[in-house]
Amino acid sequence: MEKLIIRQILEILPEAKFIGDSNQEINGVDSLENYIEAANKLFWLSDSFFEQYRHNISAEMGLLISTEAAYSKLEQKPKNALLFDNPKLAFQKVLDTFFTKKIEPFTESSAVINHSVKIGNNCYVGHHVVIEDDVVIGDNCFIGHNSVLLHGIVIADNVKIGNNCTIGGDGFGYAKESDGRYVQLPHIGNVVIRENVTIHNNVCIDRAVIGATVLERNVKVDNHVHIAHGVTIGENSIVIAHAMIGGSTLIGRNCWIAPSVAIRNKLTIGEDSVVGLGAVVVKNVAEKSVMIGNPARSM
Repeated sequence: MEKLIIRQILEILPEAKFIGDSNQEINGVDSLENYIEAANKLFWLSDSFFEQYRHNISAEMGLLISTEAAYSKLEQKPKNALLFDNPKLAFQKVLDTFFTKKIEPFTESSAVINHSVKIGNNCYVGHHVVIEDDVVIGDNCFIGHNSVLLHGIVIADNVKIGNNCTIGGDGFGYAKESDGRYVQLPHIGNVVIRENVTIHNNVCIDRAVIGATVLERNVKVDNHVHIAHGVTIGENSIVIAHAMIGGSTLIGRNCWIAPSVAIRNKLTIGEDSVVGLGAVVVKNVAEKSVMIGNPARSM
């Protein structure tokens, strides 16, 4: 990283209140959790962890990002402070702008891409990626190493897909023959991923039987999530590690699906709902609900 001066940080956070010397150099970031005197480092403090870490604040640290309320209660006030209503968001912007490695648009030579695939501008396609026929990928997308995009899926702009993901495989749908044998139901639909979706590593998203499995704008999917055939996940919703979303489920906008949640197939999760850690959802969920337990019940 090139030399970073606090005034450069202020340029990307003009709405923040600053106290201190804007010409101070910042030479890295650190955590308050294991803080030992570290001159010229950047830290952030959330209100929810204020009591836990307040005594780790030093007057000599390079720059602290916190709320104005938290700063006012500190016994030792750092010489430089950036006061912002959402310190975590401010910290994210600083990391993304100044500390994150930027990936140049490129397709690795080991990727296998069908001739019919359409890939937009400024995309990165990682090592050993497989992209089958008639896939469409928008601009500014990232496809991580070893991921597989099966035929006909559609990906909009600014989508990030992590490593070892499988998107567009057949769902687990079977019919039973008269002699008791199971035969797989053909899945002739696809997967549609809208703008600004982020999918982390080792995620499986199945194609629909008919129609599409859809992730709407700004959905975020954590590691090791399974999204079954025909699911729709509404805009700005988050699905966290090890969650399993059963087939044909509709998740509304602004929902929070916690780690290890299981949602039965063909359910509706209303907008602005929270499904808590490890909950097993077996019936529809009304809007603005908080569901916990097995079977899940409203708090």
